[in-house]
Amino acid sequence: MSPVSRARKRQPQPVTHSVTGLFKDVLNDFSALGAEPAPVDVELLASEVLGQFRDVPVEDGEESLGLELIGFAQRKITPGAAALLAALKVVAETDVERKAAEDGLQVVLGRGIPAPAWAAGLGRVTAGECWRTGDVYGDESSLLCVFSHGDQAYGLLALLDFTEGGRVRDLVVIEQPADVLGEMREQAEADPELVVFEAVAPAEAHRLIADGLAATDHLEDADVSEDYARFHAVALTWCRALPEPALVPEVAVWSEAERAAVVEQFVVASEEDADAARALGRLLLEHGLRTDPANPLRVGPEKIARFLEGLLGEEYELDADHEEAVEPVVLAWVQWTAERAGLTETAVAALDEAVADYLSEYADEDDSPLERYFGGVGDLSPSELADALERRMFAVPSLTTEIDEEEVDLDPTDPEQRRALVIAEADEDEEEQRLILRATIVDQLWDDEPAEVWQTVERLREGELDRDEIFEQLIDALDGSLVDGETLEYDPDAYLEALGEL
Repeated sequence: MSPVSRARKRQPQPVTHSVTGLFKDVLNDFSALGAEPAPVDVELLASEVLGQFRDVPVEDGEESLGLELIGFAQRKITPGAAALLAALKVVAETDVERKAAEDGLQVVLGRGIPAPAWAAGLGRVTAGECWRTGDVYGDESSLLCVFSHGDQAYGLLALLDFTEGGRVRDLVVIEQPADVLGEMREQAEADPELVVFEAVAPAEAHRLIADGLAATDHLEDADVSEDYARFHAVALTWCRALPEPALVPEVAVWSEAERAAVVEQFVVASEEDADAARALGRLLLEHGLRTDPANPLRVGPEKIARFLEGLLGEEYELDADHEEAVEPVVLAWVQWTAERAGLTETAVAALDEAVADYLSEYADEDDSPLERYFGGVGDLSPSELADALERRMFAVPSLTTEIDEEEVDLDPTDPEQRRALVIAEADEDEEEQRLILRATIVDQLWDDEPAEVWQTVERLREGELDRDEIFEQLIDALDGSLVDGETLEYDPDAYLEALGEL
């Protein structure tokens, strides 16, 4: 994304403890606009207000918070209420809310409050040129659309992710679009084999933004920037100044025969094991058809990364016999699809390097729980292994911690690293003695010595206690069995007796 430092600065938001308090704060903000605010400042304030409501769940049959705010303002005979309603009449995201704001404004004006002098300038933007820069693979693209409010130009910058249907991941308003456009051009000139820079027809830009916002808004838990909600409403408002969105390109429907034929072409070209190449080739094509239907054979590092995440998350079923073939077959797929796409040698080399890194991460993540929790299975029977794995995963549920602001995986079979995981999981305010006792109990569970500790855990779980509650009881039992508070030496018999009483 281009520099966010040029984005419109966020205004400090007051702390509120109720919806009514929030609505009062909003009215205060609009009352403070003054007699002659710039129209863009009013639009951005309204957009930021609406952005605060985006993550608030609304029960079926209930009004949106936007409609509630409009109703609240309509009951206030103040210039602030008139200012808010005049702004929402233009910037609210739905026809229903804009019409409600217009009706509410007429009610307030009918009670003698004058209309804001600046209201006529809201939404009066003129659309200019649109440009995009992105990677040559087509994984993502930054789209910049220039709009003018009078003599002042502004930019709307959207980050589009084509590995997830072209959805918008980031959204920001830029005050100096010419500077950002210059940086986009310079970036492409500095690395022409990896970066694309080109003009985009305004109608096509409208389609990309509208479809991208819709795709993101339909996700339950979208991974977006902090600015996404803040600029969402103003983006929709300004895009209405663009030509009608271009038609969505027609997407071809692949028959089963066409899918099979393409996979077989890959199998022959890959020179890998035919069964493994066929199985993985089908999954790779399925991933492309699902996430990138307009161009399912497009290849890019992030697209491959999403596929590997799907394998790890079991979105795609792969026979265990083919797991060892993931790395060579995926690399073969990358080479084959890159050649079909006509990518340059430089682009292919960068693609290979990125995909190799992702495959390395995949191999690390794909270690079986037995490998991660045992480092080897030894002579245990399948039932003994299942029980031991359950016990050790209860003792150490997460193998990841943060060191120097970076997430790292630790080896729980190493006692020191296991204790680091215990410390990372504990509450910051946990007393040192209880933390040591917690680590001792984790070691006992890990080694199943004494066996009564795990037996107690299984008994307590039947009583529907959660893991934290169980550990608190175990720590209390061990604490009550101490015979030396300095060395934390405990009486084994007293400890077992305490466990039996839980």
